[in-house]
Amino acid sequence: MDTLALLNRWQHDFPLVPAPFSAIAASLGNTESEVIAACRSAQDGGVISRIGGVWAAGAGGAAMLCALAVPANRLEAVAAQVDAVPGVNHNYEREHRYNLWFVITGGDAATLHARLDVLERDTGLCALRLPMQRVYRIDLGFDLEQGQAAQRAADIGTGVQRVAPLDAPLAALVEDGLPLIERPYGAWAARLALTETGVLQTLRRWLAQGTLRRFGVVVRHHELGFDQNAMTVFDVPDTQVDACGAALARQPGVTLCYRRARADGWPFNLYCMVHGRERAAVRQLIDGATRAAGLQEHPRELLFSLRRFKQRGASYFRACTKEAEHAGA
Repeated sequence: MDTLALLNRWQHDFPLVPAPFSAIAASLGNTESEVIAACRSAQDGGVISRIGGVWAAGAGGAAMLCALAVPANRLEAVAAQVDAVPGVNHNYEREHRYNLWFVITGGDAATLHARLDVLERDTGLCALRLPMQRVYRIDLGFDLEQGQAAQRAADIGTGVQRVAPLDAPLAALVEDGLPLIERPYGAWAARLALTETGVLQTLRRWLAQGTLRRFGVVVRHHELGFDQNAMTVFDVPDTQVDACGAALARQPGVTLCYRRARADGWPFNLYCMVHGRERAAVRQLIDGATRAAGLQEHPRELLFSLRRFKQRGASYFRACTKEAEHAGA
C-alpha cells in the first residue's frame, strides 16, 4: 500500500470511530489489516513515534524552554546530564553561544524550577528559563509529498481548558499512542473501565475545546529527511508582539510560533520554527516569513539545529500516572 499517503493524510483528523483503521482502509482502497501492518512497520522503523495526541500548551502540567551555554569540550557530557533530568523530552545542539536547548515538563512550574536548580548546581552552568506566554501556532504536521510543513490555520490563543484530574488516565494513554489493533479505542476503554463511546466523546471534546491541538500520526521529522531545522528569535516591543506573532504564524513553512518571557542577557520574546530538508530553502522561508510579518527591522537571531540528543513526546500525564501508581503500591 501507499504508506506515504497514509502518513501524509492522517497526521490530522485521525478517525474517531470504533474501527479507525477500517475507515482509513476504505478511503485508501486497502484492507484494514494492510493499514495496521503499514502503521506497525512505520512505527517499528522509527518513521512515526505513535498515533496519538498533541496537547495545547497548558493542557496539563507545566513546560519550559531552556538553554545552556556549554563549553565545546563539555557538550556531550552536559547533554547527557540534561537528558537524565526527569521531564526533559527534547534536547538539541544549536548553532549559537547558547548551544544546548531543551524542553522540560512537569506537574507545575515550581517542580520545573527545582529540577533546573539541581541541574545548574550539578553542571555549574546557568540556564536561560523561557516560559511560554502565548501560542500562535503549534503544529508539527508535514506535507511529505511536497517536502515542507503542512499549511493549516494558525491556532492563536492565550488559554486552554486543562484536562480534568479524572481524565488523566486517558490522557496518559493518548501520550503513549493507540494500540495498532482493530478496535483501539475499545482497548483503551476496557483498560480504564470506561465505555468506547465515552472515550471517543472525550477525545472529540478535547479537540473541539483546543485541549488537543491534533490527534493523528506523529511522524519523526528527522527520519523523514526534515533535518535542516531552524529556530528564529525576535526582539519585538511588547505592544507589537501579538500582532507580529499572529502574522508570523500564518506564513508558509512556520510550524511553531509563540511568545516567551525574556531573560537576563536574552532580550528575545518571539520565536518561530521552520523545518525543511535543505538549509538554503529553510533560510529562504524564514526570510520571506520575516518580511511578510513586518519583522525585518527588529533584532533577530537564527539558530540552526545541529545534533539531536533527545526527542520524544511530552509526558505530562504518563509521569503523573506512574507516580500515583508508585505511591499506591
